[in-house]
Amino acid sequence: MISPLYEQYKKDAISSLMKQFGYTNRMQVPRVLKVVLNIGYGKNVKDKAYVEHIEKTMTLISGQKPVHNAAKKSISNFKIREGQAIGASVTMRGARMYDFLYKFIHIALPRVRDFRGLSRKSFDRGGNYTIGLKEQVAFPEVTTSFTDRFYGLEITVVTSARNKEEGLALLTALGFPFREK
Repeated sequence: MISPLYEQYKKDAISSLMKQFGYTNRMQVPRVLKVVLNIGYGKNVKDKAYVEHIEKTMTLISGQKPVHNAAKKSISNFKIREGQAIGASVTMRGARMYDFLYKFIHIALPRVRDFRGLSRKSFDRGGNYTIGLKEQVAFPEVTTSFTDRFYGLEITVVTSARNKEEGLALLTALGFPFREK
């Protein structure tokens, strides 16, 4: 089954982006390459129950098992040793990525408390967009009865855009609710 967001990209976004940027070929149009979910363990690095809870939550949200990220070097002030797991991440591509983005745009973002739109300032030079959420309970799979701990997560949308303007135009065409300014 094809995601409604992918259908929207094929039908509407490609043609509007071709007109807006003057592309002559459909393959020049930027597209979403992958979506990366990331959660850092913070001060709870040594709490096994906390780490397992994060793993279960990320599996529920993304539909994939997360990978644990290890520290590259030791930092004594943060009590981190080289090779110690300090976070978890999930990389989604293809149909699962489009399903996640559709769920994120249409279900999770409206459930965020005091949501007034996404900032346009979170693009990097390559047209990739990073969003930080303060609570994971915005997703419908994570209920308050499931969790007693609240933590933030970071979502990075990696695109094939060449600059910020192309990335913004792509995500706007896909329906991301950006603030006016």
